Amino acid sequence: MADQKYKDWLDLAQKELKDRNIEDLYWQTPEGIEVKPLYTEDDLKNLSHQIGLPGLPPYTRGPRATMYANRPWTIRQYAGFSTAEESNKFYKEGLKNGVMGLSVAFDLATHRGYDSDHPRVVADVGNAGVAIDSVEDMNTLFQGIPLEKMSVSMTMNGAVIPVLACFIASGINQGCPEEKLTGTIQNDILKEFMVRNTFIFPPKPSMRIVADIIEYTSKNLPRFNSISISGYHMQEAGANQVQELAYTLADGKEYVDAALKRGLDIDDFAPRLSFFWSIGMNFFMEVAKMRAARFMWSEIIKKYKPKNNKSLALRTHCQTSGVSLVEQDAYNNIVRTTIEAMAAVMGGTQSLHTNSFDEALALPTPFSARIARNTQLIIAEETGISNVIDPLAGSYYVESLTSEMIKEANKLIKEIDDAGGMVKAIEMGIPKMRIEESSAKKQARIDSDEETIVGVNKYKPTEKQDINILSIDNDEVRQRQINSLNKLKESRNKNKVDDFLKKIEQAAKDESKNLLEICIQAAKNKCTVGEMTSAMENVFGRHTLSTKTISGVYSNTAKKTEKMNSINSHIDKFIEANGRRPRMLVVKMGQDGHDRGAKLIATAFSDLGFDVDVGPLFQTPTEAAIQAIENDVHVIGVSTLAAGHKTLVPLLIKSLKENDATEIKVICGGVIPPQDYDFLHELGVSKVFGPGTNIQEAAIEIINLI
Repeated sequence: MADQKYKDWLDLAQKELKDRNIEDLYWQTPEGIEVKPLYTEDDLKNLSHQIGLPGLPPYTRGPRATMYANRPWTIRQYAGFSTAEESNKFYKEGLKNGVMGLSVAFDLATHRGYDSDHPRVVADVGNAGVAIDSVEDMNTLFQGIPLEKMSVSMTMNGAVIPVLACFIASGINQGCPEEKLTGTIQNDILKEFMVRNTFIFPPKPSMRIVADIIEYTSKNLPRFNSISISGYHMQEAGANQVQELAYTLADGKEYVDAALKRGLDIDDFAPRLSFFWSIGMNFFMEVAKMRAARFMWSEIIKKYKPKNNKSLALRTHCQTSGVSLVEQDAYNNIVRTTIEAMAAVMGGTQSLHTNSFDEALALPTPFSARIARNTQLIIAEETGISNVIDPLAGSYYVESLTSEMIKEANKLIKEIDDAGGMVKAIEMGIPKMRIEESSAKKQARIDSDEETIVGVNKYKPTEKQDINILSIDNDEVRQRQINSLNKLKESRNKNKVDDFLKKIEQAAKDESKNLLEICIQAAKNKCTVGEMTSAMENVFGRHTLSTKTISGVYSNTAKKTEKMNSINSHIDKFIEANGRRPRMLVVKMGQDGHDRGAKLIATAFSDLGFDVDVGPLFQTPTEAAIQAIENDVHVIGVSTLAAGHKTLVPLLIKSLKENDATEIKVICGGVIPPQDYDFLHELGVSKVFGPGTNIQEAAIEIINLI
């Protein structure tokens, strides 16, 4: 742009700003990227990426030449409705109403490799997804759904080999040969060690398992994506978009190296790798993230010298952000989901799942699922967006932002490379620490009203909304699963089962054997998910995670407000009256590994002046009660996500009573339907805090409580 024209604009802008300066309009993103108020053609002169054309390397504009102009993205919806029977009904309804691909969310017991009758999963069966104990459950899940015609995406990490084995065995039972199965297994185990924690085995054997899956699927399931490398759960845990971009690609590099070590050629498996992004509310940042990812992945894979250009193309599934959803003024979530879905489409996703507006409260109802599904159908069929390939390409702002994201993400990838790769970096705790810092900063900005959440910290509703939610009877589901397990065990050949379990154990010791291949045969012979997992666990062991928290990040980011001064005053008075600080134990009970909320609370409350202990993941209620008593805490903070409040909290309070520790207060936070608040209060829970709670306000309430 001619200098004079820019000066003319600057003069005009300054007049409009009056007493403010143009510098006041610059914005610093949470990722540390400076965003200008105006972008011009001059900003396209020194980009760190090639814009190119869709379908051609470096694929910045999309992995396919015609993208949506030829065929829209795949519209997906998760089914995880307690039982295989209920999920099957949901699938069939969705397929009648515009869903093109099936997605399965498995329950927490299944993720962690426990059968439904295991004593540690009393509260976890069917609450956060569908319970799968054997090939029989998988047969029920896909009954009447032709798997040779249907793409199936499965979210599974810990028990991935037994579950994938059951899926393949079920397809064969249905008459669908392996080579015709299509879909993706979302098996990014490195992300589990970073943020989500639904792992079973330590990192090294977990990586061996990934390599086995890539090897087997590359040879036998040519239409199946052997792994979905997931940034989604990083953003859910509080990662900013640059962190999500960098760490996801770094994970991808590690999996490529693992597959190559198995003797595979890059072109054997790279075209079947898939990536999974979360799409949050920063619209242009999300568009830029997806375009940057495609360019960067092309550059990464180029170094492995593939002969097939398809190996360079990054394939994408997206999901609108769960962490954007709030309990307060929940219908606003429909707007949030729509904006995020638009960003995913403008960024060039090939597959999309839209969250339902009530998922900050409970599992989606058929009503809310329909709205979420129709959101995509409206974008695809009413807006005209699908008529143009990559409509935002060439945008001064989008291209500049893409370029900046590449630069910033490469810095983080270099840090990982310098540490010796992602496995080493995870062992050192680097990405986990960075993400937790980002999460704490974001919460501090929200609590200090620096970041607006409409209906939560600004423009709050004056009337309470009643929203119908889906409620699952966990006890009934678990009993049905146990009954099915008992029938299965009566009908099978025990000698064959024992023989296959021995073979799995032997294969775990011998890396020349492929665990998936053996587990498929075991699944066909009715070995359960828990039995196959245990056979591997005998060799690999079960991984445990340390419970470190960061300090100082929340307090350094939060503004010194009246609330902060009030907290300091309350803490001082408490110390004066009690001779010590208020002490809290933060716990995650059951098999839910999503610990963002628990870590965030522990970090923030510690910064605010509490003494905070953090319980280990996967505690039982009895273990949590004993830890609280031994540590002499004033209050237990229960972080819950997957309906565990209905079963785990009653058991916790019962255990406190049995140990004469009723003076210890119990509070709950997380995804808890408002309809359940009275139930919890009647149990003896002192306070319930839903998603979007201001932590500073909660701290004052808790000090007053104890």
